[in-house]
Amino acid sequence: MTAEGPSAAVARITGRPVTGEHRLSATLAEVTLDGGQSVMAKLGDGPGAVQAEAAGLRWLSEAGAVPVPTVHGHDERWLVTDRVAPGRPDAVAAARFGTALAALHAAGAPAFGAAPPGGPRDAYIGRAPMRNVTGTDWPAWYAEHRVLPYLRRAVDDGTVRRTEAVVVERVAERLPELAGPAEPPARLHGDLWSGNVLWGADGDARLIDPAAHGGHRETDLAMLQLFGCPHLDQVLGAYQEAAPLAEGWADRVGLHQLFPLLVHAVLFGRGYAEQALAVARAASAD
Repeated sequence: MTAEGPSAAVARITGRPVTGEHRLSATLAEVTLDGGQSVMAKLGDGPGAVQAEAAGLRWLSEAGAVPVPTVHGHDERWLVTDRVAPGRPDAVAAARFGTALAALHAAGAPAFGAAPPGGPRDAYIGRAPMRNVTGTDWPAWYAEHRVLPYLRRAVDDGTVRRTEAVVVERVAERLPELAGPAEPPARLHGDLWSGNVLWGADGDARLIDPAAHGGHRETDLAMLQLFGCPHLDQVLGAYQEAAPLAEGWADRVGLHQLFPLLVHAVLFGRGYAEQALAVARAASAD
């Protein structure tokens, strides 16, 4: 923990007096500015993490699709953004989110693995390092830069046994035949589990904590399904209406979940490794 607390960091970064602070965790605090406005102060997890998150939020915002909290400023350690007044999700808000998510993905990216403008090549997904190396062929890129690096780390850590890793490696080899029709790079949030979707009091969902990069749009949707999302059927239905997914997309959900499952295996252990292996076995059986 840096010696500078969130209040001091917010005052320095925004240039405004601070009147209150509410710690939510060791790395996150709600800070009240003079005049009553509340902002969030987040301490980065590692070198380049704040730069990556700030660049990702701005890149997502530029699409004019799904709202994100405004970035008020940052340095190498602290990120200051708007506080989102919390609301409760409903079917109407979920459908609006699905339509907006389709528009976000359609905003595109220069390449698979492209970092947001101003974002570092070496970024993060959660607390796990994530390297943004570009490619033009999604199956090859996804295998080399999203699936296999985390599989190797899980094997090195002993979370996945070397004899088990073979099933994931086989799926990686078969990705060209399993991936479905080619699509252009989409503008991804990149870590779209339900906790990174905030349902605002104004009825709009907002995206936080991105691991933004150019990728396949089905990856964001698969992660949303993996970790649950309120009114998911309405989200997916509205998405499909706005930007229909390629035939067979439901059969490819597991392929796209391999990446986040292996990341979670690296971060949180064997339970997620077993889920990743089960997904890989199911894909191998096809």
